[in-house]
Amino acid sequence: MTTPTTTPGNRIAERKLRDKQARRAQIISAARRIAELEGWSNVTVRRLADEISYSQPVLYAHFGSREGILAAVAIEGFQELGLAMEKARKRVKHGNTVELVAAAYLEFAESSPALYEVMFSLSLSVPFDDPATPPELRFAFSQFLELFQGQSSKPEVISEMFWAGLHGIAELTRTKRFPNTRSRQKERMRTLVELFTLP
Repeated sequence: MTTPTTTPGNRIAERKLRDKQARRAQIISAARRIAELEGWSNVTVRRLADEISYSQPVLYAHFGSREGILAAVAIEGFQELGLAMEKARKRVKHGNTVELVAAAYLEFAESSPALYEVMFSLSLSVPFDDPATPPELRFAFSQFLELFQGQSSKPEVISEMFWAGLHGIAELTRTKRFPNTRSRQKERMRTLVELFTLP
């Protein structure tokens, strides 16, 4: 059995792919940094090009448009949210699973307000509940499904309603429609959890 040899052409292609992935990550990171400090209106292709010292055509080659950049940020955010909820869900021995996931969700929204905004509040063409839905979004929603699978004949609907409740709390807090005191937020969260965990 022979071991495949790495040709110079393969090495060059692999290096180009790594460079492309690194540039893509750098662009997304810069967009997130600017948005957290100054808001999404300041995340323009020109500003990003200046920030990371690449030409605007390079950014367009990676994402196609400003919306493409924002969509990539949003998708990355869903992956991070899903991982945070998964980690909380797997800490089942240390508390109420539904409450732990709810707390992880609200903590994510509070700690990354600009990221949360691009995930939910900006007009992006990222499809939800569609064959073209990115796997990162499916992964995040699956964390809700895991909570209610087997506990209801309609776990998808229960999951959607629970998500809607958490999103309402997060968004009304982020936009300062709800008083944002730590004790009040915990009370809201616990009341919501009770509604979804009643026998």
